[in-house]
Amino acid sequence: MKIIIIEDEMLVADELVDNLKQIKPDVEIVCILSSVKEAIDYFTDNPQPDLIFSDIQLGDGLSFDIAKVITIDVPIIFCTAFDEYALDAFRVNGIEYILKPFSLESLEKALLKFQNMQKVMAGSIALKYEAAMATLTARNKNNSNTIMVKYRDRLLPFTLDKIALFYLENEITYMYAHSGKMYTMTDSLEELEHKAGFDFFRMNRQFLVNRNAIEDATDYFPRKLKINLLIAFDRNIIVSREKRSKLLTWLAY
Repeated sequence: MKIIIIEDEMLVADELVDNLKQIKPDVEIVCILSSVKEAIDYFTDNPQPDLIFSDIQLGDGLSFDIAKVITIDVPIIFCTAFDEYALDAFRVNGIEYILKPFSLESLEKALLKFQNMQKVMAGSIALKYEAAMATLTARNKNNSNTIMVKYRDRLLPFTLDKIALFYLENEITYMYAHSGKMYTMTDSLEELEHKAGFDFFRMNRQFLVNRNAIEDATDYFPRKLKINLLIAFDRNIIVSREKRSKLLTWLAY
């Protein structure tokens, strides 16, 4: 079985490769593609594999964008951390997925399901993607983009543009507003990452930062980046060399 992986986090991609080979030692990983552009360039000149595993949100767009340019006629299993509403869009339209962080069991089930599947017509796949994206787009338009914050005995609504960043410290999640005020959150940083959407970037395990709070990014030895904010904030936000490329692509998007 020939497989192509589309994933911009190399550590995640490497883990996926290791797990797939553990489940099915004779699997052939043809290549790992890390962006929408790279995938389009590759599939323009190379044959498609038997199966594709793909992240959904890549540094330069959504992997659905690949199918807008290239006719994909093999099954794709999406590796996603999308929320329940988004998953409903996939279920309704028959799009296969596994949840991040994935397990050996979930991968094994995905491969077993693939073995029982037949190739679908390319037009049918394209229609599935289009329908799923229409559902997600409609959801985003109807979404108030508001995060509810508990403060004493009150619930305060904050629109995402008023939030500079979320961060984790001593196992407690905080929200830091552009006004300079800080609030504790009941949501985990992972949950907030899903709610916040594309305008927020997970810099590292500790920080989730709004694009509109960033002044610039400067080199930080070795091959890391330091994020400088437009607001007063007394903690260093460092991006690893593994995430460097993805961050720069996101900032330029």
